[in-house]
Amino acid sequence: MTEPNNQGPLTGIRVVEVGSFIAGPFCGQLLADLGADVIKIEPPGVGDVMRQWGVAQLDGKSLWWPVIARNKRSMTLDLRGTAGQEIARSLINQADILVENFRPGTLERWGLGPDDLHKTNPGLIIARVSGFGQTGPYSQSVGFGAIAEAMGGLRTLAGFPDRAPPRAGLSIGDSLAGVFAALGVTSALEARRRTGKGQVVDVGITDAVLAMQEAVLSEFSATGSLRQRTGTALPGIAPSNLYPTGDDEWILIGGNGDAIFARLAQAMGQPELAKDERYATHRARGARQQELDDIVADWTRTLPLAGLLDILKAHNVPSGPLYDAAGIVADPHFRERGAVVDVESTEYGRLTMQGIAPHLSDTPGSVRWVGPTLGEHTQEVLADRLGLSPEEIEKLKAAGVI
Repeated sequence: MTEPNNQGPLTGIRVVEVGSFIAGPFCGQLLADLGADVIKIEPPGVGDVMRQWGVAQLDGKSLWWPVIARNKRSMTLDLRGTAGQEIARSLINQADILVENFRPGTLERWGLGPDDLHKTNPGLIIARVSGFGQTGPYSQSVGFGAIAEAMGGLRTLAGFPDRAPPRAGLSIGDSLAGVFAALGVTSALEARRRTGKGQVVDVGITDAVLAMQEAVLSEFSATGSLRQRTGTALPGIAPSNLYPTGDDEWILIGGNGDAIFARLAQAMGQPELAKDERYATHRARGARQQELDDIVADWTRTLPLAGLLDILKAHNVPSGPLYDAAGIVADPHFRERGAVVDVESTEYGRLTMQGIAPHLSDTPGSVRWVGPTLGEHTQEVLADRLGLSPEEIEKLKAAGVI
């Protein structure tokens, strides 16, 4: 059994994950990080497409897979055939949670829809992640995270107003959907504790993006105002922006509160700015945002990044460097908190990756192993969960079921 030293809050919770790409598997990653025993079912021969994804690779191997599949057990199973479907049903009957991100209707065609599964496992919680959700006019349409980011209003707010809105560089929509799915199933676990009943957690990636829209919709509803792309600044909030440094780096400074701005002015050696009626109040600073940003930038250009950070920290002004991956892994703060961890693995050697969020004081969870090889745990799962003999497992393998 591949579950050593597991002290996460979801220890003992059994999860079956089917599907591929990002949104559903990221939900599974979060549950596994917090201690759940996640059995990931993959197609024989090819596995999850995430085994090939990622910008940089190591000897032809994906470096995304070790993260998104960490702490999971991989078994191969052909869900398109009745034999594979029956094995999946048997595993799901023993599970607390099923995570899937197929196109709506796929599970139903396989006889594995919620109505069928709840007949034999009424306490089962089913997280269904899809582009547009299980209901609505678009539910049957194919939808990816990038489409949801566009339709959910995220993409139109990114970037500068004089050019096409860019993507964030990460799969924000998919990851948000995975987070909301994980929130949904843990909430459903608490509901099941009270009622004994499972339920369906329906997450559209569009829903997840829309949920992050702050006051965008209500602003439009009440005033007809459409929020626009504003580049690196937030309209009316000043000074709060990226500023150039004397050594060709960037620093983010958030000096927009009245008291904070007074401390920033002191740090800049221009305390009179905080008393100047043009900058003394939040609204006044917002009205002269570009003017004030230019004043701050003129100061930051005179000093290197490290010197600026020291001065601003001494004056309690929120600030930080603009990190890439190299900066993140070198920062001792992330290391000390366990936000960045090193994991030993046979296939990848020592691999650095992000740690677990959130941080729980008594049952924190852990990164116990990286994403497994394809079908690494098939025999283990079939033997331990379903009691199949080595001979029965070999027959399934010969038939192409696993």
